[in-house]
Amino acid sequence: MKLFKPLYEKALSWSSHPRAEPILGGLSFVEAIIFPVMPEIMLGPMVLARPQKWARFATVSMVFSVLGALVGYALGHFAFAAVRPLLDSLGWLGRIDAQVAELQVIATQSPWSAFWILVLAGFLPIPLKIFTWASGIVGVPLLPFVASMLIGRGKRVYLLAGLIRLAGPRAEAALHRWIEWIGWAVVALIVLVIVYMKYIN
Repeated sequence: MKLFKPLYEKALSWSSHPRAEPILGGLSFVEAIIFPVMPEIMLGPMVLARPQKWARFATVSMVFSVLGALVGYALGHFAFAAVRPLLDSLGWLGRIDAQVAELQVIATQSPWSAFWILVLAGFLPIPLKIFTWASGIVGVPLLPFVASMLIGRGKRVYLLAGLIRLAGPRAEAALHRWIEWIGWAVVALIVLVIVYMKYIN
C-alpha cells in the first residue's frame, strides 16, 4: 500500500504554489505553540521546487518559529495552570513537567545556563512546543531564550535547506525512491516514543 509517496508528490506540487511561503510561515508559527507537524515537512519540498530560494525559505521558517516560540513562552508563563488538563489529554504534561524540573535546576545556576539546553532542543526530534512552554513556566530570561531559539531552530532549517539545495535533483530522486520506507519508519518511531512516554518513562 503506497501512502507516503502520493502525499509527498502532493506536498511537492503545493510547494510551488504562490502562497506556499505564507503557509510555511504559518506552519512554523503554530508548530512552536501547539501544532504537531514539523515545518520541515513543507520546507523540504519547497527547496526542491525552488532551490534558488533555499535561504529565504529557511529564514521564513526560522523567524516564524521564533515568533511562535515567544507565544508558547507567554502561554507557559501566564496560562499554564488553565491549560494543564488540555496538555494532559494530549499526553504532553508529563514531558513538560520533566522539562520544567530540569530547567528550574539549571536556571538557578546562571541566567544563561538554560541557553545550551534550549540550543540542543532545536536539533532534537522532541516537539519545540515542549521547550517553549517549559521555558515560560520556569521564567527563563527572554534574551537567552530568543537567542537559543534562533540558533537551535535556525541551524536545523538552514542545514536541511542547504543540504537539499546542494543535492538538488539527486535529493528529489532519492526521496521519490525511499519515501515509503522513510514515512513508515517515522510512523514506527512516533509509536515507540508514545509507548515510551505513556508506559515506560
